[in-house]
Amino acid sequence: MEKINIYAVSDSVGETAEQVARAVMRQFDVAEYNIRRFSYISDKEAIDNIISRATEENSFIVFTLVVEELRDYLAEQAVLNNIGAVDILTPVLLPLVKQLGLSPKFEPGLLRKLDERYFKKVEAVEFAVKYDDGKDTRGILLADIVLVGVSRTSKTPLSMYLAHKNIKVANIPLVPEVSPPEELKLISPKKIIGLTLNIDNLNKIRKERLKAMGLKDTANYANLERIYEELSYAEEIMKKLNCMVIDTTNKAVEETASIILDYIQEYNK
Repeated sequence: MEKINIYAVSDSVGETAEQVARAVMRQFDVAEYNIRRFSYISDKEAIDNIISRATEENSFIVFTLVVEELRDYLAEQAVLNNIGAVDILTPVLLPLVKQLGLSPKFEPGLLRKLDERYFKKVEAVEFAVKYDDGKDTRGILLADIVLVGVSRTSKTPLSMYLAHKNIKVANIPLVPEVSPPEELKLISPKKIIGLTLNIDNLNKIRKERLKAMGLKDTANYANLERIYEELSYAEEIMKKLNCMVIDTTNKAVEETASIILDYIQEYNK
């Protein structure tokens, strides 16, 4: 099959169009596809260039243009040049206009405006970096959520993902030779989330990590007995902390984060 080219076109960053395109492509058994983002499109000349390139490369266009003139122009040019194109926003926007009886702003980039929410996100990301992997246990007292677990249970990726949801996260590694920070006893158990993983999956992940570092996968770090010891110790600590525990086996970071976000919403009611 010929490689599929998708253009994600937007008058803002274009992340929404790209993410929708990626989500759709996952529904097909297609190994070869390329998504190219065209951001901050603000005039018809830019659209003409995109149409020209899309014609040459036999590309499909996914677009999020809120400026009506540009949106209609792209749709018209796509039809004239026999290019497949999908407007993502309008099918959602128009029913809401009818339902709410309100007029949309039709202003590009509102999602990315430097508002208070944006600065909170930056602050949360900086927090996650500063208090990653137990570097400074003082962050436990300041965090919205504290993740605990053995190495390679997705603590850091989850911390960063949740930070982009404006959640301040500190994460603490649990190691049998090191006592958990005393600060964990000073916060509500509802703020602590334990992460665990199937022993075989953890063994595989650690072996791959060692290989990526140029080390032998026979190191103690990936030894099954050692992993069992760590997981047993972590389970014991989590029971003492009386915290929620999530098994991250076969879960994507987004899936685990969704569970945590639902949990946060529930206990904040």
